[in-house]
Amino acid sequence: MLSQRSKYALRAMTMLAAGKPGELVLVADIAKHRKVPRKFLELILLDLKKRGLLHSKRGKNGGYCLARPASKITFGEIVRITDGPLAPLACASLTAYRKCDDCEDEKTCSIRRVMRNVRDSAAAILDKVSLADTASKTR
Repeated sequence: MLSQRSKYALRAMTMLAAGKPGELVLVADIAKHRKVPRKFLELILLDLKKRGLLHSKRGKNGGYCLARPASKITFGEIVRITDGPLAPLACASLTAYRKCDDCEDEKTCSIRRVMRNVRDSAAAILDKVSLADTASKTR
């Protein structure tokens, strides 16, 4: 399930993608227009900046903007940054694999097989949809 953190990140990023490239937007404006708690949003945007998705400038004419073209940032990348792996179980994850403690044989485990399909299906959608794909619908 998508966390509130990811939902807020996606709301903010789609707003930035809908603007002009390089245009700085204040955190307060994003929070107001996307109905996101400002303090929580500040933490989320800082994480996205640290991971290379955003640039920021401090001061009177400061704010945030996308660090890459909107067509080069996918929903999948944002969700992985804010929520972690897409797989519902660690044994089904590509990026954070961990064997289940109670699994007898993961090669024949039907639960793992289904959860890998869930992960693959989610990734196929989220990694295909870029911010640019949604920008025209959020203006």
